[in-house]
Amino acid sequence: MKNLTKMALEFRDDRNWEQFHTPKDLALSLSLEASEVLENFQWKSSEQAVKDNLENLKDEIADVMIYSLLLAEKLGIDPEEAIIQKIKKNEQKYPVEKAFGKSKKYTEL
Repeated sequence: MKNLTKMALEFRDDRNWEQFHTPKDLALSLSLEASEVLENFQWKSSEQAVKDNLENLKDEIADVMIYSLLLAEKLGIDPEEAIIQKIKKNEQKYPVEKAFGKSKKYTEL
């Protein structure tokens, strides 16, 4: 993750774009890119969307991840540690014995 963040920061800094990368604008951009991922599935089955749009999905997912890394860096969040902590929280919310094979929210288990 650190190497990916470094690459994203270098790309940004080489273009003098940090001035535009406020937390608000990074969050907006992250949301917009996530919507572009979703757009690939509009009016199609999952299978058809993946078949038709795999390369575009790769690009859009990369954009989501890049903006996530830039936002984390701006907020002083270590993305790897944040992911580990979130998985631990989810393990508490969704214990295997209650959640296995179920799609219900933890409040409904």
